[in-house]
Amino acid sequence: MNNTRTMTDNEIREMQITYTPIGIIHSGHTRQEDTPIQGIFNPAPGTIEIFEEYAEGLSDIESFSHLILLYHFHRATGDDLIQAPFLDGEKARGIFSIRHFNRPNPIGLSIVDLKAVRGNILEISGCDILDGTPLLDVKPYVYLFDHRDDVTSGWVDGTHVDDIREWNATPKQLRDRRRTNL
Repeated sequence: MNNTRTMTDNEIREMQITYTPIGIIHSGHTRQEDTPIQGIFNPAPGTIEIFEEYAEGLSDIESFSHLILLYHFHRATGDDLIQAPFLDGEKARGIFSIRHFNRPNPIGLSIVDLKAVRGNILEISGCDILDGTPLLDVKPYVYLFDHRDDVTSGWVDGTHVDDIREWNATPKQLRDRRRTNL
């Protein structure tokens, strides 16, 4: 006899989900408007401090070149379902079709380059995360599992991201270049 039962919609809606940070992300980014919009556009350095009680979980991580970080947008200021994305401030879009920090569940995801491991400290680059951000999880980026062919990127495919890498795009820089209204 199988004792597993599917939860109802109401049971799921009423769930309280709690996560405990496993560490803290350190970077030179102290203001949202000066933080790169994506790590791929900026080689900014950072460090990840894994709390001592979780340090054993870093075993063998040094053999990976990239990491996936999940973190809490601790300085999010709202949860509007419609936001103007930084890359295209001309048109507001559904929050689930953009990567804005103001979300119903302010969870961030970044792929960063792992440069070095020193005990419980990970040195990274491509850091697009505010200093002091609580880290929820670290996962290794595995090309075989995480890369996809024939990807379409929705409205982003129609924007001109070709020159953004050259000037390390931040929300302020996009606004100054009239690439966004934000």
